[in-house]
Parts: sequence; C-alpha cells; structure tokens
Amino acid sequence: MAILVLLRHGRTTANAEGVLAGWTPGVGLDDTGRAQAAAAATRLGALPWRAVLSSPLQRCRETLEVVLGDRADLAPVTDDRIGECRYGDWEGRPLKQLAKEPMWKVVQAHPAAAVFPGGEPLAATSARAVAAVREWDGRITAEYGPDALWLACSHGDVIKAIAADALGLHLDQFQRITASPCSVTVIRYTPLRPFVMHLNDLGSDLSGLVAKKRRRRRKPSSDAAVGGGAT
Repeated sequence: MAILVLLRHGRTTANAEGVLAGWTPGVGLDDTGRAQAAAAATRLGALPWRAVLSSPLQRCRETLEVVLGDRADLAPVTDDRIGECRYGDWEGRPLKQLAKEPMWKVVQAHPAAAVFPGGEPLAATSARAVAAVREWDGRITAEYGPDALWLACSHGDVIKAIAADALGLHLDQFQRITASPCSVTVIRYTPLRPFVMHLNDLGSDLSGLVAKKRRRRRKPSSDAAVGGGAT
C-alpha cells in the first residue's frame, strides 16, 4: 500500500491565545505558524507526492501553500472528513474556561464517550477520518502503486485519532499521543496491519520514504521485522 504522511497545520492565532478554534472561520497561521510551515517545507516540499489532501479549514490550506510552494503539479483536494472535530458550543471559547466544564474530564479520561454539546462525538470524528484516509490510501495505491507517497494536512485531534487506530489503540488511549504544530506522522497500511513509521516527527530527514528503483515492483509485506530490522 501507499505511504501516508500526515501533517498538522502550523500554529494559529487561536492556538497562541489558548482558544479552541474548531470550525470557526478565518482562523489562520500566525508568524510562528508560518515559520513552522517553512521549516516543514524543507523536509516535504520536494518529495514526489502523488496526491495531496487537505482539511477545508484555512489553517491547513495556508500551511500547504507554504509547504508546496510553487509546485504547480500539485493541487490539494479538500475532504471534510479530515476536517477538525466539530466542537459545537465549545468553539471560540478559552481552553482555561472549558477545563472547568464537566465534559472536559470525559474528553481527558474517556474520549470515546465524549459528545460535544451542539457538536459531534469524538468517536464520530475518529470514524470519519480513519475511513477517509483508508479510502484515499487504497485509491492512490491502485492508481500509482505501493510505493506512492501522499500527503494529508489535518488537525491535532484528527491526526491523533488516525494514529491511535493505526497503533491498534482504543480511542480512549488517543490522549497519550501528541501531534505538535507542523509535526509529521507517517503510516503505511498493508493488507494485515498498518505500520506507524514516524510519530509527531519534527526534524527527521524524510527522503528515505522515497522508494529506490528496482527491477520488479513488490508489494510491501505485512510482516513485522523480527528483532527490529535494518531500517
């Protein structure tokens, strides 16, 4: 199967102010976020992407504009399913204020049961996001082969949910995962299991994800390397 590179957007004005943005329109990158995106561009901009997927929200689109630069060959496709969790009545409110809400403890300790007032359950966010990336991964693999690289720019909780699924974790464990601004999480799906190749990565050289040319294309194995492997 293809290789999915999940990129969280850069820091936003809402992040800096400690406000839960959700689907609030007009939330873009601040100066720090643009610098983070520029740093991500040095690692991601030149890779041979077969497809680029984006949340429809402004902060993700702005991040990809910086990361992809003037690459006219790549036009990001938006998919609402990898958009932010719909936090409903919580959107636009300070996190310090939200931490006093009874639902906050549920989000922290039992997120699979969390349903945001006027919004959606976290479990629904996870289900739609996982379904989206698995569907796109299968489509890209079928069109471009098992060594294809594709990029998806999304949000912290969404990326954490996708990573938890790939790690075989219950959604209640997803708060143990971190997805920092402009961090990279890399997943390779196979017929048997996903492999998490990078998690919350902020600095690795990712050129090793590009497959070396070989005479005959082989499907990636679902077997794990006993003893850790050589790479």
